[in-house]
Amino acid sequence: MRTLRFVAVAAAALLLLTGCSTAASDADPTATSDASASAEPQLEGELTVFAAASLKTAFDELATQFEAENPGVTVNPISYDGSSTLATQIIEGASVDVFASADEKNMQKVVDADLATDPELFATNVLTLVTPVGNPGGVTGLADLANADLTVVLCAAEVPCGAASATLLENAGVTASVDSYEQNVTAVLTKVASGEADAGLVYITDAATTDEVETVDTEAADAVVNRYPIVALTGAPDSEVAAAFVAFVLSDTGRSVLSGLGFGAP
Repeated sequence: MRTLRFVAVAAAALLLLTGCSTAASDADPTATSDASASAEPQLEGELTVFAAASLKTAFDELATQFEAENPGVTVNPISYDGSSTLATQIIEGASVDVFASADEKNMQKVVDADLATDPELFATNVLTLVTPVGNPGGVTGLADLANADLTVVLCAAEVPCGAASATLLENAGVTASVDSYEQNVTAVLTKVASGEADAGLVYITDAATTDEVETVDTEAADAVVNRYPIVALTGAPDSEVAAAFVAFVLSDTGRSVLSGLGFGAP
């Protein structure tokens, strides 16, 4: 009798253990899949970006958000300058992952050098006339840029804001009396904001970044539109990270940041 009772107790214990094991497995059927998902490789590496000067505020914000979403990625300090200067540096061998230009012409130089393929448009921009706060020169419109008594600064012709300025002034029939040509739009804005110049032409997005300038109604400015392309370079040191950043700029998040700063849709 004792032997039979022992066997019965042992059998009951075995059934109880088996049931617990089965219940534990049934209670969390996703445990294995969750573990597999968490084991997926995260994006890692460094990112070097060359971007048009007019993109500084937007791309600084986008870089911060991109790093936050990808903790394994370090975005190096972004190089901002005139698009023509950046394109030249890339063609001459600068180690870059992503190039964002303020026009298609300078991007095409990089494409023609077989350093990039299929750039995508991600934003547009237009110019506005700006003066120092208080408008000491009494500027009322583009025609006043022909006044030799005023100090006028514009972007150099080879950079996108300069080419756009030339087209805008030509369309208006104005021959500007220019005192200084600058290599990027930031330099124009700085000279006007500091009072070194009475007037200049900058992008509306740049004018919105400071309280030290006033905008003047700029007739037909919306007829001269700069289109901004972006591309991951074919020789990008970290191609996976480069492609991910380009996708991020083109995403709804990127679009939201850009539109919030005044950039138009591509």
